[in-house]
Amino acid sequence: MPALKDIATQIRRDIVRMVHGCASGHPGGSLGCTEYFTALYFKVMQHNPQFSMEARNEDVFILSNGHISPVFYSTLARSGYFDVKELATFRKIDSRLQGHPATHEHLPGIRIASGSLGQGMSVALGVALSKKLNGENNIVYSLHGDGELDEGQNWEAIMFAAHHKVDNLIATVDWNGQQIDGPTDKVMALGDLGAKFAAFGWDVMHLDKGNDIDAVVAGLEQAKARTGKGKPVVILMRTVMGAGVDFMEGHHEWHGIAPNDEQLAKALAQLPETIGDY
Repeated sequence: MPALKDIATQIRRDIVRMVHGCASGHPGGSLGCTEYFTALYFKVMQHNPQFSMEARNEDVFILSNGHISPVFYSTLARSGYFDVKELATFRKIDSRLQGHPATHEHLPGIRIASGSLGQGMSVALGVALSKKLNGENNIVYSLHGDGELDEGQNWEAIMFAAHHKVDNLIATVDWNGQQIDGPTDKVMALGDLGAKFAAFGWDVMHLDKGNDIDAVVAGLEQAKARTGKGKPVVILMRTVMGAGVDFMEGHHEWHGIAPNDEQLAKALAQLPETIGDY
């Protein structure tokens, strides 16, 4: 298998090409979470590309911030869920690759529709509790945006998780400090996220290098070791929006706009083709 860094570079290349190809989409958060997806699907998570909705005896991933679908679709295709050539249909008429993932098209790897923010934690808890009822020892992973935590349903679910000792859940917050309208500190300051989760009864981990593949793999492996001890686990993962493309890095404007032809060429020059374009 290609090295994880090569996979991450190719996924980033897919992301910018996909959003450019339809002149819409969300590249910023997708680029920022590339190491997380690469580590999860190519190293850490026990999953089967021969997809079944039931996910019996395998780990499950739930994407809450569904707008970062480009990185999700690329990861699924690159790990064998569907043909990578289908990435060229992203956000186009009659495509299975909608702007926000949906189940209606029966795209392998997609278990929930995630467009409305704030709902993924609740879904992940349902899956995790089902695993427990079925006597399965697998782990449920979920990913959430930091701006998404403005939604109150998250905090109801966070409280529920600790109360019911849902200790087969590893929730990760993409803590990039940016949301669509600007920096999170200006839109709705999150304060001390670690203290908040700890106060709600969670086992809190800090991952300060969310764009370092080795650090992300180590962080996820450490989180796995902390499951099964009576508390849900949260990873507060510091990332850079737009990571890997210098003119996008750290700018909330790239949350939801596509590069033009010139910008695409500039981005691709920084992202060498490693395992083959679609």
